Amino acid sequence: MIELKPLSAEAIPRALEKAERYRLLNEPGEAESICLDVLEVDPENQPALVSLLLALTDQFDTRIGEFAKQAWDVLPRLHSEYERAYYAGIIGERRAKAHLGQGTPGSGPLAHHWLREAMSFYEKAEAIRPPGNDDALLRWNTCARLMMRNPHLAPRPEERFEPLLE
Repeated sequence: MIELKPLSAEAIPRALEKAERYRLLNEPGEAESICLDVLEVDPENQPALVSLLLALTDQFDTRIGEFAKQAWDVLPRLHSEYERAYYAGIIGERRAKAHLGQGTPGSGPLAHHWLREAMSFYEKAEAIRPPGNDDALLRWNTCARLMMRNPHLAPRPEERFEPLLE
């Protein structure tokens, strides 16, 4: 078994900058690794938790189920009720976009479901947002526009059960 090398506490700010840079370079796996190293040293580090959650959602296009579960597991570790609601919306929105990108049968209703979930979380975040912070509102509008531009995004038709007559 390989033993990981521990990060020094003094290196955390620089490591978090690198994690952000890797995310911007579309290398979320590297960002995820850095965040995990930071969290080994400082398990409650809020910027590292947010960056980890975002790095996980950046990877939804590869293995959506696995990374979505990990992102949901990070969410309760965020201290702020606003951030929990806001980032739950991010998870739902990015999950919807990943389903849209797959283009497989049933992806439209799945994307619709996750967009509606995201919008619900953004509404919760909007209600408790800090003054001057309209991020949740901006994300809600993005989801709404995505739905308006893609008319095939509709809920799954309800299955009707009709008993057989004898």
